[in-house]
Amino acid sequence: MNLLTSLTVEIGKMATDDYVGFTFFVGCMAMMAAAAFFFLSMNSFDRKWRTSILVSGLITFIAAVHYWYMRDYWATFADSPTFFRYVDWVLTVPLMCVEFYLILKVAGAKKSLMWKLIFLSVVMLVTGYFGEAVYRDQAWLWGLISGLAYFAIVYIIWFGEAKKLAEKAGGAFLTAHKTLCWFVLVGWAIYPLGYMAGTPGWYEGWFSGLNMDVIYNIGDAVNKIGFGLVVYGLAVSATSASEA
Repeated sequence: MNLLTSLTVEIGKMATDDYVGFTFFVGCMAMMAAAAFFFLSMNSFDRKWRTSILVSGLITFIAAVHYWYMRDYWATFADSPTFFRYVDWVLTVPLMCVEFYLILKVAGAKKSLMWKLIFLSVVMLVTGYFGEAVYRDQAWLWGLISGLAYFAIVYIIWFGEAKKLAEKAGGAFLTAHKTLCWFVLVGWAIYPLGYMAGTPGWYEGWFSGLNMDVIYNIGDAVNKIGFGLVVYGLAVSATSASEA
């Protein structure tokens, strides 16, 4: 009862033009619903696909929990919950990299590929946090390092080892891989926009009309739920083909 009362009070405080608070609330509910969907659908698939669906559920569940806290933080302090956001990312983004490994195992993907992608994602996030929250006067430098790690991930999945494995797997695996690659190339590109909108640097003023948190919130919901749905679609296709 206390939780319901607290939630009602927080909603009551939300102004009609509080787009940050609105996107925090919608993002929390959307990712909570996605997590429930993925977890409840696990038993519908062959055992070899349950890990992939579980990871999709974990990604959206972890994000939903953090968004619950971030929404309350914003409602209380009207300040960007940068620390909570990066804690969320440092847990969920490596798991998104794990999804590449899991769907490419059929083509012989090795764990070294998974750890390479995880390492680059952690570098990308840690340096991004340094630039956004710790060394803001050098935000451009930390953003550059973060960007290099991001482009290294893009190269591996679009042109490198992961691309070759996807082509070897072919069919629905190649299609799913390409879709996930587009999420990384286009969907993840939203985050540098948010970074530049919220930090000082030579790019200051380019995105001054954009709200960093709104950009991040929309990007998180689209990318994390979208990633999971691509994996879910592949699991459905592969399971149907094996039963035919």
